[in-house]
Amino acid sequence: MFTRIGRFVVRRPWLVVVAWLIAAVALTALSPKLESTTDQTEFLPSHYESVQVSDLEKRAFPGQEDQPAAIAVFQRADGGAFTDADKADIQKVATGLQAKHYAHLTKIQADPAAVSPDGKIGLAQIYADNKDLSDTTVTENVKQLRVDVKELLSGTSLKIGTTGPAASALDAQESGDNTDAMIMMATLLLIVVLLGIIFRSPLIALMPVVLITLVYLTANGLIATAAKVFGLDADPSSSTMLIVVLFGVGTDYLLFLLFRYREFLRAGMEPRPAMAEAVARVGETIASAAGAVVVAFLALTLSTMGMLRSMGPSLAISVAVSAIAGVTLVPAVFALLGRGAFWPSKAWKREPKNALAQRIGAMTARRPGLVAIVSGGLLVALALGALGFKADFDMGGSQPKNLESVQAMDDLQKGFSAGKAQPTQVFLENTGGGKLAQDQLAAFRDKIAGVAGVAQVSPAQPSADGTVAQYSVSLAYNPMEDKALDLVDGALRDQAHAAAPDGTRALVGGTTAVLADIRTAVERDYSVVFPVAGLAIMIILGLLLRSVVAPWFLMISVGLGFAGTLGATVWLFQGVKGANGVLFSLPVLVYLFVVAIGTDYNILMVARLREEIRDGNDPREAIKHAVARSAPTMGAAAVILAGTFGVLMLADNSMLQQMGFAVAFGILLTAFVMALFLVPATTTLLGRRAWWPGLKEQAPNPAGEEPVLVGSGRTSG
Repeated sequence: MFTRIGRFVVRRPWLVVVAWLIAAVALTALSPKLESTTDQTEFLPSHYESVQVSDLEKRAFPGQEDQPAAIAVFQRADGGAFTDADKADIQKVATGLQAKHYAHLTKIQADPAAVSPDGKIGLAQIYADNKDLSDTTVTENVKQLRVDVKELLSGTSLKIGTTGPAASALDAQESGDNTDAMIMMATLLLIVVLLGIIFRSPLIALMPVVLITLVYLTANGLIATAAKVFGLDADPSSSTMLIVVLFGVGTDYLLFLLFRYREFLRAGMEPRPAMAEAVARVGETIASAAGAVVVAFLALTLSTMGMLRSMGPSLAISVAVSAIAGVTLVPAVFALLGRGAFWPSKAWKREPKNALAQRIGAMTARRPGLVAIVSGGLLVALALGALGFKADFDMGGSQPKNLESVQAMDDLQKGFSAGKAQPTQVFLENTGGGKLAQDQLAAFRDKIAGVAGVAQVSPAQPSADGTVAQYSVSLAYNPMEDKALDLVDGALRDQAHAAAPDGTRALVGGTTAVLADIRTAVERDYSVVFPVAGLAIMIILGLLLRSVVAPWFLMISVGLGFAGTLGATVWLFQGVKGANGVLFSLPVLVYLFVVAIGTDYNILMVARLREEIRDGNDPREAIKHAVARSAPTMGAAAVILAGTFGVLMLADNSMLQQMGFAVAFGILLTAFVMALFLVPATTTLLGRRAWWPGLKEQAPNPAGEEPVLVGSGRTSG
C-alpha cells in the first residue's frame, strides 16, 4: 500500500500540496469555535455526589444571582492591626466599587464582622450573576475591578488583593495565554536549531515548521468540528499539549522519512524515486507508530475524568493528521525540492561513520546478556522511586506564586480558616417534597459542626419552597489538600448522610468534594485505561511484526520504562524539590505519552531488525546493522521530541513543569536505554524465536509492478 502511496505522491506533488492547503484553509475558516469549560463537575459522570449536588443546586435555587465569585482581601500596608479608620475605609472601598456598576458583578459587600481574630485581615465578598465564574464576562469585570480599586485606596493605609474562583480563573487565563505563546516560540526555535545542526540546511530546518503549522491548523479545525458534531467538552489545558504533541510527533515522523530518503540519495537514486522508496519502506513504521499513539489516546475516552476524556480524541486526531501528512504532504514537498532541500551542505552525500552507534551495536550483539541486565537493572532502580508516588490535587498550588490570586489566598489563610475562601456546600433535601422543619435544620447543622476538621457551618439557607436547605461549611484545611479531601470524602459525608432525618437525603459538594470525586475517578481510570491502552498497543505491534512473541517482551520493557520515568519524577519533585506530591493525572499522562509515543522508537528499531533478518542476516549480525543504522534517526528524533516536551519546564506552572520533565525524561529513557540497548539485547537472546511465527524471507514485489529501487544494490540497511 505504501509503495502505491509513495508513487502517487511523487508523481503528483503539486496536487497533494494544494489539497492540503485547501483543507487547512477550509477547516480553519468553517469549523466552529472550540468552546472550553473549567467546571470540573461537567467532567464527571452523574453518579458522583458532587455532580448530584450541582444538579440539585440548579433545581432548588434557580436563577440565584448572587454567586460568590471572588474575595477582596484587605491588609494594612505596614502589616499592623486595623484601626477604626481602616475598617471605615474598607467599607468605603467596597461601597465605591459597588457604585461602579459592573455588568456581571452584582454585589460587593464588606461585612464589619469579616475581620480576622488578630485584626490584620479584612474581607469583602464579591458576587456575580453567572454560575460559570471562569466566563470571560465575569473575569473581565474582575480585571477592571483590580484597576478601579487602586484609585479608591489612594489616601488610605490599606492594600488589597483579590482571590477566589473568578480571580483565580482570570490569573490562570492570562498566565496560560503567556505560557502557550512562550511554549510555541520555544518549541519552534528548538526544532529549527536542532534540525539545522543535524542537516546543516536552512530549508530543512524551516520547512518542517511550515508544514507542521499547516498540520496544526488542519488538526485544530477537525478537532473543533468533531467536538461540535459529537458534543465533546474541551479542556483549556489541551491547547498546550496539542502544540507540543503536533510539533514533537510531526517532527519525529518527518525525521523517520528524511533519514531513509537521504540513504537512497546516497545510493545514487534520483530524488523522486528515492522519496517513493522511502515512503514504501518507512510508511508502515509511521502508520504503526501513529496507530499505537492514536489507540492509546483514544483509550482516554474510557476515563471517568472529563479532562482526560476530552483530551484523548483531540490528541488522537492530531497524531492521525500528523501521520497522514508524514506520508503525503512531507514527501510531496521534498519531491518538489529535490536535492536542493539539502543546500548548501554537501554532507548528505557522505555516508556517516556512526562509530559510536556501530560500537553499541557490536557490543550488544557480542554480549547481549550483560547489556540486557545493565539496561534492565537501571530501569528497575529508577522504578523504585514510583513506590513513593503521592498524588497532588491542588491545581491552584501549581500556579506561579507571583499571581495576585495566589498571594491574596496566602494572606487570607493567615487570618482565617484555610477553607473559608472555597467553602464546602452541604445540602439537605426532603425527598417527599414537603418543607423541612426548623428543628431538623438546626439539629442537622449541629451534627455537621461537630465533625473534626470543620471550622464553621453557616445557618441553613432554605430554597423558595422550603424543601431544600444549603449549608456553607468552612474547613480547617486548604480545600485542595489531602486532609480536606479525606475529610469531605470520609467523616463529613458519612456524618451528613447519617445525620439526615428520615425522609431526607444529604449531599456534600463544592470544590473539595469535586476533587475528592476526581481522585476516586482517577484511581478507577488506572485500572481501566492502562490495560486497554497496553492491549491495543500490543495488538498493533503484533500486526506490524507478524509475531506473538515480540509484543510481550516489548511491552514488558515499555512497562519498565514507564515505572522508571514515574520514579525519577517522584524523586526529583517530591524528594529534591520538596513538593507535597506530583500531578494526580501524571501516571496516566506518562503511561500514554511514554508508552505510546516512546513505542515509536521500539517500532523503528524492531522494524529495522526484522528487515535486516529478512534480508538474510543472522540475528547477531542483524543487531549490529539495525542499531548502527537506526540509532542516528532515533537519537535525533528522541532529542527533538524530548526537547519539545522539555520546553514545558520553562512554564511558571509547576504541574506543567512536572509533565514536561516526566515526558521528556521518559522519551529519552525509552530511546537511549530501552530501544537502543534493552530491546536489541533481548531480541538477540531470543534469536529467531522473537519473530515467531511470522518471519519469512523478503517477499517479491506484487506481480505487474516495477520495483521502485532498481539496480542500486542493497541500500535499505
